[in-house]
This record gives sequence, C-alpha cells and structure tokens, in this order.
Amino acid sequence: MTSQPTPTKAAQGHGGPGEPGGGLQAGLKNRHLSMIAIGGVIGAGLFVGSKAGIATAGPGILLSYALVGTLVVLVMRMLGEMSAANPTSGSFSAHADRALGRWAGFSIGWLYWFFWVVVLAVEATAGADILEGWIPAVPQWGWALIVMVVLTATNLVSVGSYGEFEFWFAGIKVVAIGAFIVVGGLAIFGVLPGVDAEKAGFGNLTDHGGFLPHGPGSILTGVLLVVFSFMGSEIATLAAGESEDPQRAVTKSTNSIIWRIAVFYLGSILVVIALLPWNDPAIDDKGSYVAALDSLGIAHAGQIMNFIVLTSVLSCLNSGLYTASRMAFSLGQRGDAPKAFARTTRRGVPMTAIVVSVVFGFVAVFFNYKFPDSVFLFLVNSSGAVALFVWLVICFSQLRMRKIIQREAPEKLVVRMWLYPYLTWATAAMIVFVLGYMLTDTEHDGRETVLLSLLVAAIVLAVALVRQKLGAGAPASARTLADESRDETQAKVGA
Repeated sequence: MTSQPTPTKAAQGHGGPGEPGGGLQAGLKNRHLSMIAIGGVIGAGLFVGSKAGIATAGPGILLSYALVGTLVVLVMRMLGEMSAANPTSGSFSAHADRALGRWAGFSIGWLYWFFWVVVLAVEATAGADILEGWIPAVPQWGWALIVMVVLTATNLVSVGSYGEFEFWFAGIKVVAIGAFIVVGGLAIFGVLPGVDAEKAGFGNLTDHGGFLPHGPGSILTGVLLVVFSFMGSEIATLAAGESEDPQRAVTKSTNSIIWRIAVFYLGSILVVIALLPWNDPAIDDKGSYVAALDSLGIAHAGQIMNFIVLTSVLSCLNSGLYTASRMAFSLGQRGDAPKAFARTTRRGVPMTAIVVSVVFGFVAVFFNYKFPDSVFLFLVNSSGAVALFVWLVICFSQLRMRKIIQREAPEKLVVRMWLYPYLTWATAAMIVFVLGYMLTDTEHDGRETVLLSLLVAAIVLAVALVRQKLGAGAPASARTLADESRDETQAKVGA
C-alpha cells in the first residue's frame, strides 16, 4: 500500500477558495532535495563568467570566490535557521513578512520573482545559442521557444517531474565538475597518463606577475564579477516545503553548503588557474574551462563544455521557473498577489503562478531579440543587485526571527547561526560594503546595476507601503510556531 503525499505547511490552512488540489504537496523525494541543494550552487555563470574574473584579478580571483563563498555560507546559515523552524514555499519572503512586516515580505518577494523571470530570458537565449550552433536549421528564437515550452510542461505536470529533471540536470553538472577536478589535479601533479601538460603547475599562481598582478583592489573588483554566480543557493529552502521531510532537508542542505562551495567553486577555479597561466589568451578566447581542457589536449573539449554549459542553462531555467512560480504562489497565499496565484491543481501544482511567470519570461525573451540594448538591458541591470538585497533582508529577518523562535517554539531551533547576533551584523555590513563598492565601479556597470536595482526596489517598496496603509491583502497571521508544531504532531498521530 502506498501512502498519499502529505500536504506541506504551505498548503495547510492557507488554500484559497476553489483550490481543487488543496495546496502544494510533498512530491519531492529526499534524493531530489539533495541534488537540488548540491546543484543549486553551481550556475552557468561559473562556467561562462569566470573568465572575466580571472582576467580582472588573476590568481587572486580565488580570494574573491572565497570572500563571496564565505558570505553565502553565512547567509545560508541564517536562512537555514529560519527555514528549518518553518519550511515554506515563500522562504525568506515569508520570514521577512513575519519578522519585519508585510511591506518587507511583499517587496522582497516581488523583487525576487522579477529577478527570476528575467533570468528565464537570459538562460533561454544562452541555451538557444548553443543549440543553434549544433542544429542551425532551427533559428535561435525557435530553440528558445522550444526550451521554454518543454520546461514549462515539465513544471506543470507535477513537482515530482520538476524534481526528477533537476536531479539529472544537477547530477550531470556535479559529475562534470568532479571529473574536471580529478583529471586536472592529476595533470597538475604530472601523473595523468598520455597527457603532456607542460603549462600546468602551481607555479602559475605566482609566476606571471605575482598572485595579485593587478593589486589588492582587484580582489574587490573580482567580488563584483562573481557574486551573482552564487544566486540559487537558496532554492533548496523554497523546495523543502514540498519535500517528504522539510526540516531534515533544510538542515542537511544548510550544513553541506561549506563543502559544496569549497569543492565546486574554489576547487575547480584553482584547477583552472594551475593548469595554465591566468593571462593565457586562450582563456579569453574560449572560456576558462574550455581553455583548461584544451591545454590537456582533450579532444572535442569545446563541445564537451558546451554540453555541460547547456545542461547548466537548462537546470537554471528549470529551477528558475519553479522558484518564480513558488514565490508567486506564496505571495498569493499571503494576499500580496492575486488569489489565483495560490490555486493549485489536483497534483498540487500552482498552474496560474507558473503560467504567469513563464509569460513574463517569454515577454523578456522577446525584448532580448527586439530591443537587446535598451529594454532588455534595463531589465537585466535593474534586477542585477536583487541577490544582494535578498541576502540583506535575510540578515535583518534572522535578527528578529531568532527571538520569535526562542519565544514561541525553542525546540524548532535545530539550526543556529554562529556567534549570533555579532556575525549576522558583520555579514549585513559586508553586503552593504559590496553594494557601496559597486557604486564606484563604472568599468563593469556596477554603478548602473545598483542604481537601477534601487530604483525598481523603491517602486516596489512604495507600492508595498501604500498597500499596507490602505489595508490591502490578507491580514497578518496570528498563528505561532507553537501552533504549527502542534498541528504537525496531530497530523502524524492521525496518519
């Protein structure tokens, strides 16, 4: 006898009228969540964007990745603390709603949704470019349409189908990077059979102008170039709300974030820099990972890497559509979006939230083809700093939520932020510093990105404050974490 999926807390008691499915369902298996957590931190930006960071900071880019990686570990620890206590599809937006006020949950939720629908267009175009190179008979816009339609259909079937696709997409990325590190490591130590890696060696870290050829300031410039490739680490906390054991899934993904960043980011970039000089023209011409493989004489290195990048793009698209739709669903639940967003099918799929998200994604794709240097560039730049805004809100939410959890349900504090509240304040200060430094960056559009993102954030915040003054949306929930814990216990007893 098979057991029926247990509705998550996101679905319990919050479903809107006319919901045939009664809310989201626990359709993600533990293996899905494990791979989503591992793969979520590996974006296409790691493969495609790392060459700009290497050119800017040289071997010192390792320090840039280490700094941003530390920042992500700290932010994820805070988010893990809140999400383990209350797993929900709204994740940090729902926590901000509870800790800081309705205006905060509304603002950061819509900004995050906006970020991901723009990402849909960026990734669809990137994937279409690779596919057109393989099969030029289909135009680029045709491939973008095909990719979007296929992944939309996948998300509409069930959350389990999303999880299965992401399991294999993320699996390919993980295996590919793991193999790259092993093969590259053997070549660096001169024990890879049949390969003459004459340029390889740890001497590349210091032999070509020193470890910091462009000075210490290049480390911070490198931070600006790599920080956005880490966006996606938080997806596991959103997906946990539809898993078999949400608290365990959040705890596991939070505790494993350190080794994931250390291996996949720092490990693979170290291998790239050790395989060939940081200023080798091949890195700029072919990309860092392709150039590293080529230096080993591996046949068809470019096509191999294109396949891996395509997999990463499809993974990002798949997760982006899922993430945008779940955030829209959560906003609908809380009265911060149309009620239709919170309606689900009998399979627990928020169909309206998915369709609306993908429609905006299609519109953004259209702008990318028709107005790439005006409208689409504005969309990309105005969403560029949202990652840092999200992390900052997580910091301030955790400062308040720790006290709420301790007061209402201390037994749910299974994940704790280190050195609270001092390390939380230090992390927030670091994020503000990065935003401030971006304002001084005119070479890589950092200033424009921050200013346009602040403009969009100010507009969304103004709407939130007006809504709050007018009393729009559903009233804030009076339920406590203790109430939810009691309902969980009763549900288990009755199961």
